[in-house]
Amino acid sequence: MSGGWFERRTRAWSDWTVEQLVKAKQQADVSVSLVIPARDEAATVGGIVSRVHTDLVVGAPLLDEIIVMDSDSSDATAERAAHAGATVHRVADVRPDVGHHRGKGEAMWKSLFVASGEIIAFMDADLVEWDTHFVTGILGPLLTDRDVALVKGFYDRLLDQSGQVHTAGTTYEGGRVTELVARPTIALRWPELASVIQPLSGEWAVRRSLFEALPVPTGYGVEFGVLVDTYLRAGMDAIAQVDLGRRAHRHQPLRDLGAMATELLAVADRRAGVSTHPEAVEVRQFGTGEQRRYPITTMLSIAERPPAGRLAAPPSQTSCPPPAQSGAPDRC
Repeated sequence: MSGGWFERRTRAWSDWTVEQLVKAKQQADVSVSLVIPARDEAATVGGIVSRVHTDLVVGAPLLDEIIVMDSDSSDATAERAAHAGATVHRVADVRPDVGHHRGKGEAMWKSLFVASGEIIAFMDADLVEWDTHFVTGILGPLLTDRDVALVKGFYDRLLDQSGQVHTAGTTYEGGRVTELVARPTIALRWPELASVIQPLSGEWAVRRSLFEALPVPTGYGVEFGVLVDTYLRAGMDAIAQVDLGRRAHRHQPLRDLGAMATELLAVADRRAGVSTHPEAVEVRQFGTGEQRRYPITTMLSIAERPPAGRLAAPPSQTSCPPPAQSGAPDRC
């Protein structure tokens, strides 16, 4: 462990009060956006938006906007998020002139064209145990230290062995892709990053000036790509991490984790300069029992978007449609 960096750049959410952060934001004269990428998260997204809006928009002027990037949801995600106070954008409708990919990273990349904040915080939409200190925690280092450009949250993951949220106080290990793919890859290729406790955390915040300058994987590899690129571009001291306590969210099936692992390896190969991958790769998995001899084949996109800051403005005849819920300016 790189003790110097760890001691300098590891904090806890309780190190700042909301009032201290509001004052720091005013002194720094910056705007802050919270972006929540979501796909079929009607069960949870409304509650998340409502609590954050009540505490950090109405109760304290810490956030200038809450944006939900709706990735082709087939349920009421957009409606519930808008009703709770978010500005909702359908990902496919943002910068239609550059096309559309499915994936979490695509939603985050396109958020740069509709969010107004100079600091952008991200949260997952499927959280079931969390609190608004997730937002204040990841904003703390960015609002109080000009040298920090990227903040990663870390936490205990609360799961029982069946994959359900465990509320009796016992913490089981989650983060299987982190332990089996991300950490070994970091150890072999970028060992200084080994001190980052949860490199794939879905709760993170970044300065727009940095995020706009980075290529962005369109899928699950976005968090890993941004972490590695920040390290390669700006060094370890541009990165900070904050203890957020406990977190619970929906558990992913093992086969889905195999696809996520493939995306991470593609991201790592590109940044290590050894990639020969096209924009899509065939992943072959197998069933169980009587189906174990039969392959399950998936074409997995491993495409990356170019730095948003280098993208040409859209043609004058192609403009982004209005958001599903008004309240934030479009930057597309």
